[in-house]
Amino acid sequence: MENLQKLKHLQELYKLRAFGFDYYSKPKEPQVESKFDMQLPSNFTKLKDIVLNCSLCSLSKSRKNIVFGEGNENATVMFVGEGPGSVEDETGRPFVGRSGQLLSKIIETTLELKREDVYIANIVKCRPPLNRVPTKDEAQTCLPYLLKQIELIDPKIIITLGATAYQYLSGDYDSSISKIRGEIVEFKNAMLMPTFHPSFLLRNPSAKRYVFNDMKKVKALL
Repeated sequence: MENLQKLKHLQELYKLRAFGFDYYSKPKEPQVESKFDMQLPSNFTKLKDIVLNCSLCSLSKSRKNIVFGEGNENATVMFVGEGPGSVEDETGRPFVGRSGQLLSKIIETTLELKREDVYIANIVKCRPPLNRVPTKDEAQTCLPYLLKQIELIDPKIIITLGATAYQYLSGDYDSSISKIRGEIVEFKNAMLMPTFHPSFLLRNPSAKRYVFNDMKKVKALL
């Protein structure tokens, strides 16, 4: 049985290679070193209730709303960003500002999916002050929530948006996003693809073509 599974996995790798992918070895799993022992429920409603009442890190002191995530809880494709911005903090929804509008357009025009067909979440669920990058302590405290969401959704493909999301989720802090983007890496039962964050595309419109090519690869795998 084990040899059969290995053969099937090898066939999948050859299939990806035929699509033009470079396949990276599996990065080390994220090291969740939180001082909090969280036994999380295997139920989305109960998990959300816990997250909505979370005060485990300093971000809880400055937030207006927790941004749990939204979308299809049985999604094939899951997007993971860095953290909520000001509009997300006001509304409690992920990616609804200018970056979110661009992400929705990318989903609809390149993947030919509706936004509600995918699931969208972030590394941290509270807005870091002034939209700064989450600290290691903040990310590692919040990461168990995201990992539980991934476990429950069981997506086929996880698309990380920007360097921060890729690094904290994969545990790979050495690879540059400009070099790793568009490549498939293994992550638990899913394929993980890093790409540029929509906010980067707003500042650098010429980079949109790279994300377009990345999404074409994702679409080929659906």
